[in-house]
Amino acid sequence: MNPAEVEPSVDCRPREGGWHCSVILGASEHSVQVDRSTLDDLAPGRTPDELVRASFTFLLERESPESIMRAFELPIIGRFFADYPDEIRRRLRGV
Repeated sequence: MNPAEVEPSVDCRPREGGWHCSVILGASEHSVQVDRSTLDDLAPGRTPDELVRASFTFLLERESPESIMRAFELPIIGRFFADYPDEIRRRLRGV
């Protein structure tokens, strides 16, 4: 899947302990939870919106929008794709 084909629209709102993010991919909507420790670990100094957008771009490079879970906590991506944490850190550092 070419990530340029589907641009994720991300809107994160604060909640206790982190953020609830709504992501729209074309006709599908996704609900993603990001806690503060995940943001600090994967994307220090970045916003939750940036982390979630980069994470969805990562997912879209590996699967179709229809295959992405509708609701999940962000760290679960690492269970399915072992390279996720290191790759997201690299991308958000701009290296």
